[in-house]
Amino acid sequence: MLTTRAWSWTGKPGYKVTVTNPTDAELVESCLAGKRESFDVLVERHQRHVYQLCYRFVGNHDDASDLAQDVFIRAYRGLANFKGQASLGTWLYRIGVNVCLNKVGAKAPRPEALDPLLEASDERTRSQAESATDALLRGERAVQVREAIAKLPKKQRATLILRVYHELPHEEIAGILGSSVGAVKANFFHALNNLKKLMREAGFEK
Repeated sequence: MLTTRAWSWTGKPGYKVTVTNPTDAELVESCLAGKRESFDVLVERHQRHVYQLCYRFVGNHDDASDLAQDVFIRAYRGLANFKGQASLGTWLYRIGVNVCLNKVGAKAPRPEALDPLLEASDERTRSQAESATDALLRGERAVQVREAIAKLPKKQRATLILRVYHELPHEEIAGILGSSVGAVKANFFHALNNLKKLMREAGFEK
């Protein structure tokens, strides 16, 4: 499991910040004022979702951890550019998608058994995701699904991951990807069709 010790600016190992449930905006302001430990709280608050996003792109723990660390390093260095027009979580997703697409490109992931951190998320996804994808998200198909997703065009791949696995609304995905809601809906439609086609080619019927 990802831990905060991966980020070297935390100061003393095991150091914990005592806060009274500050908002993300308050923590950002505090960090920009020179209290770097405030960023550690943000890392602890958002690292699970960032790690999950990265894992969906690469399919293995080691690469996902490296990418998640890169996301937070970039976020820390660019924190002054965060204007608060979107939530910090959305901003981190935007950085995460860019990092993952730049690092991974069209390269197929090195899949491994499903990370325990994601099992609960997958259970929820199987019960709540669009019916068109239900048959593709079960049991022994998990590895084949990840490999098929890795073959999708970049925008389709990112849209599918954000919509199905992270259950984000089309409007938020549009903000993350810098596109229109209509483009997101079209990308998602094409991603589902292409994913089903790839699965059929791999020997799985819908």
